[in-house]
Order: sequence, then structure tokens, then C-alpha cells
Amino acid sequence: MPVFNYKALSAAGKAVSGMVDADSIKTAKAKLRKDGLFPTEFSEMSDKKTLRGKGLGMEIDIKAWRGRVGLQDLAMTTRQLATLAAAGIPLVDSIGALASQVEDVVLRKALTNVRDKVNEGSSLAHALEDYPKIFSPLFVNMVNAGENSGTLDIVLARLADFTESQMILRQKIRSAMIYPVMMLVISSGIISYLVAFVIPKISKIFEGMHKALPMITLALLGGAKFVQHYWWLIIMFIIAVALLFRRWKNSENGRPLWDRFTLRVPILGKLIHKIAIGRFSRTLATLLKSGVPIIAALDIVKNVVNNKVLEKAVETARENVKEGEAIAKPLERSGVFPPLVIHMIHVGETTGELENMLFRVADAYEGEVAATINGLTAVFEPIMLLVMAGFVGFAVIAIMLPIMDMTSGLQ
Repeated sequence: MPVFNYKALSAAGKAVSGMVDADSIKTAKAKLRKDGLFPTEFSEMSDKKTLRGKGLGMEIDIKAWRGRVGLQDLAMTTRQLATLAAAGIPLVDSIGALASQVEDVVLRKALTNVRDKVNEGSSLAHALEDYPKIFSPLFVNMVNAGENSGTLDIVLARLADFTESQMILRQKIRSAMIYPVMMLVISSGIISYLVAFVIPKISKIFEGMHKALPMITLALLGGAKFVQHYWWLIIMFIIAVALLFRRWKNSENGRPLWDRFTLRVPILGKLIHKIAIGRFSRTLATLLKSGVPIIAALDIVKNVVNNKVLEKAVETARENVKEGEAIAKPLERSGVFPPLVIHMIHVGETTGELENMLFRVADAYEGEVAATINGLTAVFEPIMLLVMAGFVGFAVIAIMLPIMDMTSGLQ
């Protein structure tokens, strides 16, 4: 539904501005008049940005391309809404104020529609459900618990904390991966240039030779010639393999097998396991601290661990808890949760401090994740250098052997 920016006059003659969603300008004017406002200016908000070149105009729908809102924008908006709610400002006015100042167009439209639905009598949680790409089930359920318990401002503050912690962890992972990715791209570029351009030119030296070339030289020249003439076939093969792998990985049978395999990969498997455990612990702790029942909390948590093996373990634990069992025992039986985590959950259940224990587990594992990533980054650089040195050394030996053989023959 289109969203319009407007300027209007109130019944008291005061100038006001804001946004309203409607099928048309006529409907928008009717909505404003119903609220006692007399519109003086309208302009439709657009999600589209235009790129122009050589006389041709092309429109790219940014909203369709993005589909989601950044964690930083979501965290900031949630924090501001918590502040406004704690100050006693009515919810509709708070959401309207945020909608008028947020820069992200997708989030702005969502907040405008949410404000209108809340103004019409809907609960905030129910209004947020219409935007699952922006507000996750965790977000919606926590808001619902906050509304039911009368602690919406506190719950929103916890949601902001949770979103910020997820954002910080993601930024740490991305920052640590920038250097290895750059090294990989540069190394691949150098090797590709040598194979496609340098080695074929050097190979002309051997064309006039009537002597059999060493196998290592034939292998190098054959590989360079293949890359030079059939690079398009290599690219098509890589794309086809990637698409087939992605299809298999996302299939009902392939995903569990892939997730089980990733957990068993040396070094990297432990990192993936720690990330999943940290996410499980922090999410469950945040939900329970906000008053979400444990059954509903486990149902949400199983969808955020992003691993079918752990998801099955959490689902089994949820069913056992539903039947009256404590959460620590079924998680222990699954065999995928470390003994330390099980012990701390058991202590938390016994002492009534489960949420605090889960927060401690999350802090510990997120710290280990950061340390592991830094360690892997430090190891990756010499590995890439060794790979490059190995390939260059192979190329030098393959080229120098026949040259040395030719030189010795001349002597």
C-alpha cells in the first residue's frame, strides 16, 4: 500500500506533518480529515532509485532487492521505542515519531502501517506479525509477553540489548573474515593471471625444441592452455556445481547431513558449534527473562540455532519439558550440548537462576568464538602464502627444467 508524506493544519491552526498509508491521495485525505487534520500538501514516498546512463533510464526497486532491515537500524529503533515507552508517551505517538525520523524506507513504511493498526485497536505484537522479514518470531513473542505483563518498555530494552549483541558478534565475524577473503581473492587473481597470460607466453620458448619435455612441464603447459581456451567452461562448471550443492543442501534430506558434517569438520566444526550454542543460550535467556513461557521459548529457539542437529535436540527437549521433565536432562541425552552448558543449565534450574546462567554461557561462548576467529585469521595468512609459494615454485621448476636441459645440450 502506498505511503504519503503530508503537511496539514490541525483544528487549532497548527502546522503538522507526517506520513499516512492509503490506496490513493483521496483516501489519504479522508483519513486525515477523520483525525481532524486539513491537508495542504501530499507527496508519495518511493522505494525506487533511478540509475541513468547514455540516455537510458532504469529503475531498480530497492525494497524488492533488500527485503530486510539492518540489525543496526532495528536495534536503534527498538531502543528509542523503549525510551519513549518508559517516558509514558502513548504507543501510537511513539511509533509515529519513530516512523517520521527513521531513514530506512522499508522500516519507515512498516512502522507507519504498524502505527495505524495500533491506532485502530490492534496490539503491537499482532501488528508486527505482518512483517516477518523485519520482526522475527522472537521479537513478536517478546513484545507480546511485554504487553501482557505491562512491562513493554523493559522488554523492548532487552530486545535492543539482544539485537545489539547479535550485531556486534556478526560484525566481529565479518571483520575477521575481511582479511582472509582479500588474501584469497588476490592469490586467486595472481595465480589466474600467471596461468592464463604469463605461462602461455613463456611456453613459446619450447615450441622450437625437438626434445621431449618433462612431465611436470607438460602438465603445466597443458593446464595453462586449457584455462586459456576453456575458461568459460570452468566458470560454467563452478556455477553448476554451486547451484546443485545449494539445492541439495537446502533439501529435506541434504540439510541434516550437511549440518552433521559441518559439526565434525576439524577446527571449523567447533567454531560453528560454539556460535550455535552461544545463540541458543542468549536467545533462550532473553525470552525467559522477558516472561515468555519456556515451551514457547524453546519453540522459537529451535529456529535460530541454524543447525538441524541442534534443532532436533531442542525440539526433543521441548517435548520432554512439555511432559514435565527438566530441560537439562533431554539436552544432555542429545549428546550435542557440552557438559559445561548442561551443568550450568542444571544449576540454573535448581537455583531458579536459569536466565542468568544462560546469559553467562552465552558470554563465555561468544568470547570463545571471537578468540577462535582471531586465531584462524592469524593461521590463514601463512597458509595462503605457502599455497602461492608452492604454485609459483612448481611453475618455476616446470619452466626451468627444459631450459637447463637445453643449456646443458648446447655446452
